[in-house]
Amino acid sequence: MAASSTQSDALIIGGGHNGLVCAAYLAAGGLKVTVLERRGVVGGAAVTEEFHPGFRNSVAAYTVSLLNPKVIRDLELPKHGLRVVERLVSNFLPTEDGRYIQTGGGHTHAEVAKFSHKDAGRLDAYGERLDLIADLLRDLVLETPPNVVEGDWRSALPELIRAARLGGRLRKLNMKMRRELLALFATSAGDYLNGWFESDPIKAVYGFDGIVGNYASPYTPGSAYVLLHHVFGEVNGKKGAWGHAIGGMGAITQAMARSAASRGVDIRINSPVREVIVEGGRAVGAVTESGETFRAAAVISNLNPRLLYLNLIDQAALPTDFRERITNFRCGSGTFRMNVALSELPNFTCLPGKGDHHTAGIILAPTLRYMEQAYFDARTFGWSKKPIVELLIPSTLDDSLAPPGQHVASLFCQHVAPQLPNGESWDAHRQTVADLMIDTVNEYAPNFKAAVLGRQVMSPLDLERTFGLIGGDIMHGTLQLDQMFSARPVLGHGNYRGPLPGLYMCGAGTHPGGGVTGAPGHNAAREILADFKRGRLNRAA
Repeated sequence: MAASSTQSDALIIGGGHNGLVCAAYLAAGGLKVTVLERRGVVGGAAVTEEFHPGFRNSVAAYTVSLLNPKVIRDLELPKHGLRVVERLVSNFLPTEDGRYIQTGGGHTHAEVAKFSHKDAGRLDAYGERLDLIADLLRDLVLETPPNVVEGDWRSALPELIRAARLGGRLRKLNMKMRRELLALFATSAGDYLNGWFESDPIKAVYGFDGIVGNYASPYTPGSAYVLLHHVFGEVNGKKGAWGHAIGGMGAITQAMARSAASRGVDIRINSPVREVIVEGGRAVGAVTESGETFRAAAVISNLNPRLLYLNLIDQAALPTDFRERITNFRCGSGTFRMNVALSELPNFTCLPGKGDHHTAGIILAPTLRYMEQAYFDARTFGWSKKPIVELLIPSTLDDSLAPPGQHVASLFCQHVAPQLPNGESWDAHRQTVADLMIDTVNEYAPNFKAAVLGRQVMSPLDLERTFGLIGGDIMHGTLQLDQMFSARPVLGHGNYRGPLPGLYMCGAGTHPGGGVTGAPGHNAAREILADFKRGRLNRAA
């Protein structure tokens, strides 16, 4: 018997950033909204925590670019405390021969010319080509995909109209750009970049985006889209830029929570959900592990779809084919995440001393071939003998994160196997792999290892346990053609509506996928409000 019962118009399971965004929009639409968050803090994977005495950092999600400008404006996030600053240099990559390349901050052309004048001459054309495609994607990010439906023409007509609008956008592209779009969706990042450039350093800088959160070789077909997925963001109105939220990624979600609360949203922390209530074939609420019952006309999940449908809903209530498809929904991004407290900045052999490069995304993976071998190693042994590490030092832009003169660094590491071979547990190997990651950075900056005062280590298993990222998957499901757009998470449910009436999805397992964007939450709220307006959902008494 439930200890008590609470009635809302909308009940959101999971207080990650998309759940908070969805809640804020629904409340702005006049709904009574409740958010249930399992942990003791909202934000999901976008949180800031103290991990060593006096040192704070973004625990999982670690950098800003994809956060949608409309979401920032509509939720008035700057008013609620959000401030984002741009990196002084976008990326810094040491090379195998002791040199380096920097991109962004006005450096790119001169830096690329050190390795290839031909490549430097092609940068503008490459950027213009990608910008045209990225602009199309930016338009689609806040669109609900056309949904594939069964039934009569009345059911199909709205989706046909939606598809026609999408087709109209695509028709604006000339044939050259349509071919480019096809190449980006179907080919590998490596093959795509090989068609543009000849020098390894620039291909490695751009190709890194093709394997971030993507457990794949840079030569895996479809990885070119993942590259593109990471370039359609912006910071403070500057397209393609990367930045840092002052106070860490938790500053974003705390601003979202304040925005939602100011609109009347009831946010409950330490409220893990045990079960979604299904009555008469309809989702009508949820029960927490403490036995408290929450009922609502709309039940909205911000969880990975596999967690929702396989863990929280009676399997007999789901259509058989849908249940099978969700069971096979692919997750696992091969991510190993670390935060370290540093007594001093790393001193790079290739570029000694303090400089703007310390504000960059520091990529320790000098070639596409290196990245491919890292993937092969992880598939064979469980982790890469020579791993891929992106190092960020946010305290160079934000002195609130560390004591004076000291620093914090994020290590975002690829590739490690989401599940280790032979049934071994990550608990037995976590520290060994962490040591390897530290040693990898130390090869490029020989003072790094000695400067480490403390560290926080999160294997794929830790990311799953703590944040619900299955297999450490930061995208809530791989970004491949059969798991994108109208097919995310399952064809027939690409419009944020689940297979049961009253059930919705607002997380990164829906279009447009992962990253701290707020777009799934924005889009889901629009569809839910439309269903209330059409009378498909009834307000609480």
